[in-house]
Amino acid sequence: MDVVVIILLISGLLFFTGGSIGILRFPDFYTRLHPAGKLDTAGLVLTMSSMALYTLHEFSVASLLTAFKIILIVVFVFFTSPTATHAIIDAGVRAGLGHWTKGEK
Repeated sequence: MDVVVIILLISGLLFFTGGSIGILRFPDFYTRLHPAGKLDTAGLVLTMSSMALYTLHEFSVASLLTAFKIILIVVFVFFTSPTATHAIIDAGVRAGLGHWTKGEK
């Protein structure tokens, strides 16, 4: 069980790292939001799932309720993160931010 928790935690941290690198490397507002939305959600799902599994290491009612709360957080973020990313992109469009064209920095 500990091996599964460690694998989920490390893979979640790799997704967070990839998202951070993508935010720094992509050229404009719209392309930076893609790793922010996708990779942060995937990283959160993996790391929080590993935490939920870790709380079930000692099986009790309290640990079961804690794992259930963590899974509820994962479900909430899984549904709200794409909506928030879409709202931020819509705000950029309404503010008149243009798309990146080749040759610009």
